[in-house]
Amino acid sequence: MIVVLRLGHRPERDQRVTTHVALTARALGADEIWVSTEDHDLEKSVRGVVSRFGGDFSIRTGVDWRKAIRSWKGTVVHLTMYGERLSDALSTLRDQDLLIVVGAEKVPREVYDLAHRNISVGSQPHSEIAALAILLDRHSSGKALNEDFGGPMKIVPNPRGKTVIDSREEVETRNPSKQG
Repeated sequence: MIVVLRLGHRPERDQRVTTHVALTARALGADEIWVSTEDHDLEKSVRGVVSRFGGDFSIRTGVDWRKAIRSWKGTVVHLTMYGERLSDALSTLRDQDLLIVVGAEKVPREVYDLAHRNISVGSQPHSEIAALAILLDRHSSGKALNEDFGGPMKIVPNPRGKTVIDSREEVETRNPSKQG
């Protein structure tokens, strides 16, 4: 079980970024995302992707992050620029239930103390989306990228255009070089 806990989501400012955190979590093998701020529009958006593209991914918003971290039965991993190196920590995270904490605004000091592991994906300023993607990809050894989510819509690799198969309709193909 892998759950991503998003701290400090500000709906008026972070809508797109938090949506991308959720979609990255889903696409790369997490089971759920919990967001500390209640946001029904975010829930609707993520659930819409899941209904179209498949998978068992779920979202909850308005989660009390302190309670979530304290009650987690597995390992709490806080992604930060200031933690131990991912390359050193990765092998110790396999076969464990993970609660992966990613911040939006400044993360309270308490998170560093409550987390079992503070892990750095590089020691330079970077995006929480990138850090989450790298951690999840390395955790699955790249296997999550090839998962079939079983949804009615599937994106087919296409070097020159966009091909989407929707089992509810006809095949839709768009080629950017032919669009006006």
